Amino acid sequence: MSAPLVDAGVIDAIGRDLRAAGYSTDGVAALLGEQVDAALHRGLWWPALRATRAASAEHQSLALLVRMFLLGSEESRDAVQRALPGTGVGTLISQGVLETAAPETVRAALDIRPHSDGARDFLVVSDQDAAMRPGPVRRDHVLGIGGASMSLARAVIRTPVTRALDLGTGCGIQALHLDGHCEQIVATDTNERALALAAATARLNGMTWDLRCGSLFEPVAGERFDLIVSNPPFVVGAGSTDYIYRDSGMAGDALSQSLIEQVGEHLAPGGTAQIMANWIVRPGADWRERVQGWLACTDLHAWVVQRELADPVSYVALWTSDAGETPEQTAQRGGAWLDWFAAEDISGVGMGTITLRARRPGETGPCDQVLEEITGADEALTGPEVEAFLARRAYLRETSDEALLAARLSTAPVLLEEHSLPGAEGWQQIGAAVRRPGGPAAVLGVDEVSKALLAGCRGEVALGTLLQLLAAHHGVDSDALAQAALPVVREGIGRGILYEAR
Repeated sequence: MSAPLVDAGVIDAIGRDLRAAGYSTDGVAALLGEQVDAALHRGLWWPALRATRAASAEHQSLALLVRMFLLGSEESRDAVQRALPGTGVGTLISQGVLETAAPETVRAALDIRPHSDGARDFLVVSDQDAAMRPGPVRRDHVLGIGGASMSLARAVIRTPVTRALDLGTGCGIQALHLDGHCEQIVATDTNERALALAAATARLNGMTWDLRCGSLFEPVAGERFDLIVSNPPFVVGAGSTDYIYRDSGMAGDALSQSLIEQVGEHLAPGGTAQIMANWIVRPGADWRERVQGWLACTDLHAWVVQRELADPVSYVALWTSDAGETPEQTAQRGGAWLDWFAAEDISGVGMGTITLRARRPGETGPCDQVLEEITGADEALTGPEVEAFLARRAYLRETSDEALLAARLSTAPVLLEEHSLPGAEGWQQIGAAVRRPGGPAAVLGVDEVSKALLAGCRGEVALGTLLQLLAAHHGVDSDALAQAALPVVREGIGRGILYEAR
């Protein structure tokens, strides 16, 4: 069955049965216990299987649902019938939710799992991954909740908007999160099976999305949106379509390039696009040059963050590990993939996020495009940080040097880090920086004068006045100091280390 779970009545009945059994993020966590639940989220399944086997009589239905949908176990038809009485085993098999494993047992054909955004609890429908089933996944396999999808969900700005587009929706995880702050949601995919499962996800959670089939922006030709999010099949390769969830059919990084070059035509004034992307890196080249080339033909502000740079072997190993192919098949596919990388002179693949913002009405001047590496594990992008970064860049564009000198600035809570090396005369300082804890790339190199400047920015006097005082103290020309300090001040504002006191 290429389009499972299409009967609205069956979807509603499944939802009632699952919720009646306590099948939610909190319910599953309570059943498993904190440590076992955390282990399951890390991909360690056997403690969860052990915990469900020891469940009390009143939690037998919940334990069975966890084993079947989250752990891939076979269960007796009678027990499944008792756990899902509103639908029945026969109906669930006909709808592609379950499949017969043996004469008296069934197993899940789909992955239905609880998911929370911190405020609301959801149920998400996808295909089971390769670790849960023998053999390769389907060509039209629909991914569940993965690392890339959650990275994007955490980074999306959640300011309420009217129209949003989820391009390449898959199981619908981005649309699910968008529903809390977007009035209208259009979700697209080239995979009909993905659209069917996304529709099931929407209905299970009482939501309505405009689901459309098609590639890139074809399904929304001529339309504009306040927010566009996309976790597309961006994998860099020879242009195959072996697995739709990762392979776009476009060679190299052409899929990511096409998205960036076209997205501006579909953003409303002041609208934002947030896209997961991969890009080719060649020997001796700066990755920024390639992505900057994509941005050159747009009229958009941009913040491009490379989170990781993978060498060809690591990259291919990552994307061949989840297909469920035999070791021989994996070796053959991986070898051909590496040969293609070598033939194309590709030394690595950059992986990260691209945030784009359209101009507001009447806005002029050059586009502001920042491309940087942020690789710290504790520096993952969040929606509030992305929104604050874009607001700071807008402030810098709109504020002249004269206006900045007249502003009263404050220093955010920061830490001063000083670096020294031992020498003949003891420790000798070789550098210093201030860091805003919790902010991605929120660090600013400082010298003695800029340290004093930051210490003096308490929102009490204008920046120009403070610079005059510092110039007098150090015996230097105040105009020259201002010219030297302004770039540092602007960088500090851009990093959230300095801000205008209101």
